[in-house]
Amino acid sequence: MPHSCFSLLPQAIRTSQKMYRCSGGHVVEASSNTNPLKSYVVRKSTPGWLETQPLVSEKLLYRRLLPVEALVTPTVQDFSDTPLIGDDKIGVLLLNLGGPETLEDVQPFLFNLFADPDIIRLPRLFSFLQKPLAKFVSVLRAPKSKEGYASIGGGSPLRRITDAQAEELRKSLWEKNVPARVYVGMRYWHPFTEEAIEQIKRDGITKLVVLPLYPQFSISTSGSSLRLLESIFREDEYLVNMQHTVIPSWYQREGYINAMANLIEKELQGFDCPEKVMIFFSAHGVPLAYVEEAGDPYKAEMEECVELIMEELEKRKITNGYTLAYQSRVGPVEWLKPYTDETIVELGKKGVKSLLAVPISFVSEHIETLEEIDVEYKELALKSGIEKWGRVPALGTEPTFISDLADAVIESLPYVGAMAVSNLEARQSLVPLGSVEELLAAYDTQRRELPPPVIVWEWGWTKSAETWNGRAAMLAVLLMLFLEVTTGEGFLHQWGILPLFR
Repeated sequence: MPHSCFSLLPQAIRTSQKMYRCSGGHVVEASSNTNPLKSYVVRKSTPGWLETQPLVSEKLLYRRLLPVEALVTPTVQDFSDTPLIGDDKIGVLLLNLGGPETLEDVQPFLFNLFADPDIIRLPRLFSFLQKPLAKFVSVLRAPKSKEGYASIGGGSPLRRITDAQAEELRKSLWEKNVPARVYVGMRYWHPFTEEAIEQIKRDGITKLVVLPLYPQFSISTSGSSLRLLESIFREDEYLVNMQHTVIPSWYQREGYINAMANLIEKELQGFDCPEKVMIFFSAHGVPLAYVEEAGDPYKAEMEECVELIMEELEKRKITNGYTLAYQSRVGPVEWLKPYTDETIVELGKKGVKSLLAVPISFVSEHIETLEEIDVEYKELALKSGIEKWGRVPALGTEPTFISDLADAVIESLPYVGAMAVSNLEARQSLVPLGSVEELLAAYDTQRRELPPPVIVWEWGWTKSAETWNGRAAMLAVLLMLFLEVTTGEGFLHQWGILPLFR
């Protein structure tokens, strides 16, 4: 039985100095010695990873979650001897969240968000409730969300900023002699990923580099976008035959680290005593179950990212205290801790007087930076006894950052169509589009079988069963509320409780 080509390989599994590509359902070893760029694997120092792990585990090779033909270029290509550009039409697809551009867009945007099974993860038994639940939650949250968007000008600036990043990236690539076209695909609002793909097809792109604008990988961000893109590719003959590669995360890149350090260093100079400022990294949170149950590497990558930035600052003789916390939690379930709001209060109690907030997981300004951090958290900090507040801007079109993204694209071009490759100098991995489950399985330090995004019901007094039984109870309550709102009848109306939920 031939080995099946695995789908996604994360940056964490990199020790063999080899590359692999696919040919007719077989894994073919390819020497890295003849490639234009040196291709090696990066040894990861995270506890639990063995520095002698093979690039592809035998278990991964034998798993067949998706047909190979739907995921990778079906023909063998000796990419080691292929010119960087040649006659190919190069495209770069930037993936991002998207955001409502007007107040009228808020509720449908929220619906798209909560209808994503990577955002609200329901047991398979209740999958039919995904859209009704999304409708209910979006209607419930829309009024408060509209207030937030109204406070920052009536809509999200995310599209405008992402378009500007795309244009600057295009210019940087052309300056580096790579005449590529750059596209923007949003997950939950216009321009949707599907719209970007249609334009890519109209333009006749033959080589595509997929670049999520999330420095760190998570199921709910890059994973969701890649899962959608995978389904689009699988159903389209043109896309099936398009050579492509994905850069799943890039937080370790030297240019990104330097750009973040530059912004922090600059903002520190605005304080009277820069050396006494607490550097406060605030990242978007994810439910704890994503990390503990589904194998999401987000927390580990975020912590390593912060350490790399602080190492760079230390080289510049900046040795301030620092901390990392997680913001934007919603719902009754536990999210990654420590929480940003609770940490701010705790820092105030400990006597911290100067705080510099760093939005570490965001490369664009949007409601979570402009309203949540700049308004809510600043007000909380001042109330908690913190006297001096500052905030590092999101990277946006910062020149060092844009130039580094262009370098990431250029470094990936010799390997478009390859099975998987890691670049030691760039400290990143390149993978083909494929199953997000396979990517998560590769992160499991003990090579256990990880649960899929939707877990089959489990009864009994186990930790997993207790978790899912509790979620079932929560779903039952939400279903009851949904029926009350849609029918206008029920005991909540009779008792006069329903207005509390509006």
